[in-house]
Amino acid sequence: MRRQLVDELRVLGLRPNATFEDVKASYRRLARQYHPDMNSGDRQAEDKFIRITQAYQVLVDAMPTQITSVPSGQKSVEQARPRVTVKRTAEKVSVRVNPALSPDDQILKQKGFDQLQVLFQARRFPRAIALVDGLAQRLANDPEVRQWQAIAYQRWGRYLIRHGHYDKARRALKKALRLDPHNKVLWQEVNRDFRRMEHEALQKPS
Repeated sequence: MRRQLVDELRVLGLRPNATFEDVKASYRRLARQYHPDMNSGDRQAEDKFIRITQAYQVLVDAMPTQITSVPSGQKSVEQARPRVTVKRTAEKVSVRVNPALSPDDQILKQKGFDQLQVLFQARRFPRAIALVDGLAQRLANDPEVRQWQAIAYQRWGRYLIRHGHYDKARRALKKALRLDPHNKVLWQEVNRDFRRMEHEALQKPS
């Protein structure tokens, strides 16, 4: 097993012979323990959450090379093939190869995607927006990056609604629609967010 994978397993508290199911179980346990919602204002917990999420992503994306001997019926970490899905939704994004990009730009896109997922899970939406805005400037002709940009603003808007910042939320949601105006699922999500915002605003005492 490659040294990097061994190191990532250690981050999750696992040994080199861990199965893919072990990885998922350990990640779920640690993610619950260190999630920002459970550790409000604790920067160390936030950093730990990001690190274990990064480790999990590396292990999930590991190349399918059989090295570790595991019981019949189970998959080792390196047997788990990465599954690439392409779904145009406001809640789930996935990366695809753009033949118009140079190899370096494709690597940049993949790294940007990985970082964006970590920031989404940690609910660090301003940093996610800064990341994807910069990526959109570099890869201006990549429609998938523009989609990620819209998703980042939509999630930021939803987060602002939860915290009662309705004016900022409205601006973020409108920008999401401008960035990806033909995404029907995004429109549905944003319309749902606007209805929720109107409902919560009516419930607040005048």
